[in-house]
Amino acid sequence: MLSRILSSHFRCSSLGKCLNFKTAQLSVLSHPIISLLERCQTLAQLKQIQTQMVLSGLISESLAASRLVAFCAISDSADLDYGSLLLLNLKNPNIFSWNVAIRGFSDSARPKESIFLYKRLLRSTAQPDNFTYPFLFKACTKIPDFGTGVLVFGHALQLGLCADLFVFNSLIRLFVACGPLADARKLFDESCVRDLVSWNTLINGLVQRGNPEEALDLVKRMEEEGIFPDNVTMIGAISSCAQLQALELGSKFHHFMVENGLEFTVPLTNALIDMYMKCGSLERACSLFDALKNKSMVSWTTMIMGLAKFGFLDVSRRLFDEMQEKDVIPWNALLAGYVQSRQAKDAVALFLEMQASSVEPDEITLVSLLSACSQLGALEMGMWAHQYVNKRKFSLSVALGTALVDMYAKCGNIEKASFIFGEMLEKNALTWTAMICGLANHGHALEAIRHFQRMMEIGLQPDEITFIGVLSACCHGGLFHEGRMFFSQMTSVYKLKPNLKHYSCMVDLLGRAGLLHEAEEMVKTMPIEPDAIVWGALFFACRLHRNTAMGLRAATRLLELDPSDSGIYVLLSNLYVEENMRDEADQVWALMKERGVEKTPGCSSIEVNGVVYEFIVSDRSHTRYEDIYTCLKLLYEQMRHFEKLLSISLDDMP
Repeated sequence: MLSRILSSHFRCSSLGKCLNFKTAQLSVLSHPIISLLERCQTLAQLKQIQTQMVLSGLISESLAASRLVAFCAISDSADLDYGSLLLLNLKNPNIFSWNVAIRGFSDSARPKESIFLYKRLLRSTAQPDNFTYPFLFKACTKIPDFGTGVLVFGHALQLGLCADLFVFNSLIRLFVACGPLADARKLFDESCVRDLVSWNTLINGLVQRGNPEEALDLVKRMEEEGIFPDNVTMIGAISSCAQLQALELGSKFHHFMVENGLEFTVPLTNALIDMYMKCGSLERACSLFDALKNKSMVSWTTMIMGLAKFGFLDVSRRLFDEMQEKDVIPWNALLAGYVQSRQAKDAVALFLEMQASSVEPDEITLVSLLSACSQLGALEMGMWAHQYVNKRKFSLSVALGTALVDMYAKCGNIEKASFIFGEMLEKNALTWTAMICGLANHGHALEAIRHFQRMMEIGLQPDEITFIGVLSACCHGGLFHEGRMFFSQMTSVYKLKPNLKHYSCMVDLLGRAGLLHEAEEMVKTMPIEPDAIVWGALFFACRLHRNTAMGLRAATRLLELDPSDSGIYVLLSNLYVEENMRDEADQVWALMKERGVEKTPGCSSIEVNGVVYEFIVSDRSHTRYEDIYTCLKLLYEQMRHFEKLLSISLDDMP
């Protein structure tokens, strides 16, 4: 393998020079020690061979020395640190030695070392060539470090190497991955050395940067210039359609591929599955998946994510269980599916399965777990997740920090939520919204509004959920005028369209202020059909202010919306009882019985040792219900005992 790399690297401009070089090269390659190097398998063997090369003087031959560096950089037994040390201690390493070491680091998890070696190369006697710069651009892309990439680009330009296709394509990849897209496009448009790889690099790069429309424009331009696309081009085109949810166009591309006999590689088929899934064409996605013989991890994960997104969690789980090998991505996909479907208990159960496997959770896993804890009110599990973050030294990213703020706020610890919010170095609109909603739900109305005002001051754009938090704060704090102002600003300033939740907050706010007729008028004139939550807000305001007539109108609409909801009958009956209208209350119970509506028992939950238990009145479904009821009986007896003691103490008071 190394011989092929060497022979492709060393090119001669004249035949005579080439023949002389070949003679010298053959002399070195025919040395017995070089044959040992060909059979070298381990670093220990390499060091023995290196010793022989030093003793024989062969180490001074740059061609022979370069083979040592190449083994350390790109072989199966590579040791980049030793290779770098070896390179820097050679007397006059040739450019191949530098290139292969730079390549090794650019392919590794330490691409910055490539830049360090390049700086040493510039101070050496060797000169960079057209093999050097693609590896450097790759390293700058991986870091990412666009600034250094531009400096390296300047060097390549000075050496006249940017006309080389290999150099140009890697440069385009750098610009489209981490530079200004306008500059990437300009570089591409002004180049005279484009090939199909250049087009594909820019198209797929634009898709990855979230510019599907521009990517599709390039595909169209390819056709106009008579360049026939390959399957890599079509991956970009199909992925663009997936982002835009353009099913019709995606189907046309699919038909084009079939008609023109393009090879349906696994990555291309995966892109098609993803496109059909995101466009809601589950049947076609499933058909492609079933027909795919060599399914990759991406194939399985795409199906699991898509099915979970559309609520087919049972099918998603079945596919998950069928996977022979799983990394963290399919676990995260199914976990997110459970959370999005508000099946938080299943999400926690899946996480516990993951803990029992060999797969390590990552930041995405923990964000989903914290969201599940928020839904369950599982503070102990959420605190454990927080401790796990600290123990594994995860950086407090915006997503992770926001999830922690939301979890603590929804699980009752607003002080901890505020502390984490204050500790976060970077916050986005979602972070502020989580804090505002948390403060509002905990009754800290003025603090919630101050956070909202601060959010506006730093230039963040609120969304619909932010205003739910602000309006809720106004409701809890009785801030009637402020609530009206914020509701008006939604449309006039922030161009947001109020939804049912915003209207229910306003009806609640007006109702609490005693403006029942204005609240009812808002419900009647809403641009969208009011739901049970809106009518419920009006009904409770009527009970609060004892407006029976309006309360009956609201209750009637509630029953029309959901005649099977037992809670509405109970509330209506209570309204009649409060007004001493016993006969009407009995009629409500009779109507409920006539319609076959049964009163749904209330459900409570408690978290013990990280496990959330749910129970209803007179519940005997738990395996240890006898122990539970025995404990409750003891508690009841103790309460009665203390009640008697308290009664005696009060009677003895003067």
